[in-house]
Amino acid sequence: MTSMRAAVLRDVHDVTIEERPIPTPGPDEVLVRVGSVGICGSDVHYYESGRIGPYVVDKPLVLGHEAGGEVVEVGERVLGLRAGQRVSLEPGVPCRSCQQCRAGRYNLCPGVQFFGTPPFDGALCEYVSMPADFVYPVPDALSDDAAGLLEPLSVAVWACRLGSVSAGSRVLVTGAGPIGLIAAQTAFAFGAADVVVTDVNPQRLAAAEQLGARTLDVSTTAVEDSGFVPDVLLECSGNARATSAAVRTVAPRGRVILIGMGSDEVSLSLPYLQNHELTVQGVFRYANTWPTAIALAASGAVQLDQLVSRHFGLDAVEEALTVHRQDPSALKVVVRPGE
Repeated sequence: MTSMRAAVLRDVHDVTIEERPIPTPGPDEVLVRVGSVGICGSDVHYYESGRIGPYVVDKPLVLGHEAGGEVVEVGERVLGLRAGQRVSLEPGVPCRSCQQCRAGRYNLCPGVQFFGTPPFDGALCEYVSMPADFVYPVPDALSDDAAGLLEPLSVAVWACRLGSVSAGSRVLVTGAGPIGLIAAQTAFAFGAADVVVTDVNPQRLAAAEQLGARTLDVSTTAVEDSGFVPDVLLECSGNARATSAAVRTVAPRGRVILIGMGSDEVSLSLPYLQNHELTVQGVFRYANTWPTAIALAASGAVQLDQLVSRHFGLDAVEEALTVHRQDPSALKVVVRPGE
């Protein structure tokens, strides 16, 4: 077999299944048969708008960056990986030679090649070739779905590290979507004593409660009136108003970690930031997080499979990208390219 199927975004609201050559792995690469790909909000954004901030889809693009699968071929210089191993893919490959990479901040590499981000194709296809350094074996305790969802878990791990979440922390998570629910679990795993999750969707708030968090329906009670004073805010909604309101609840010397991407600009109270000496930190992907993410998921400290609400085959990618319109209770949607 020399060809594979790939779901290609050709224009806004236009995904076509195409036959493409199966990639040939280089000496330091592995060929992976893709088992599961989580649909991220960024994939939906590209499908619906054709862009996210500076990233514009100006030529056909394969979406998808939350991927797990099985190694089927290894390059001649690859050590530690073999055909038949189940793996998770870290979807951003940096240059490994620039100043940011040499400083260990490879997530900030200006030359990073990131799955499903223009102009680089992603994983909504049957096979991908990846540098072995960014392919991680996963234990049998993890499903293919969970192997793919180690990517958003890595975002949460990185955010909790940046926010210095630790034993006894009080954490506010704004937004009970998949990343918010994963962030809440990760905060508990890092030692947080109290985690409050806000949203307006009752099904998502119920999911947060099932995962051990306290919840706040901000359609009935403003976050400023809740009485909760967090040490750390993990902002996962991407909603400008929610962000502005939540920041004004953070304790002195607290940390505001901005994860969600939605509004281009957010209004923050400068007097509140200054008078409380808050630290505001952006999150851009992650660096050196996969081993921790694997350990958290494999131990059961973070539940990933129970967040998956729907599965689709490759032929139904457009339905997967639009399911949120018909089903507001849907959490994580996963595409299985082999089906």
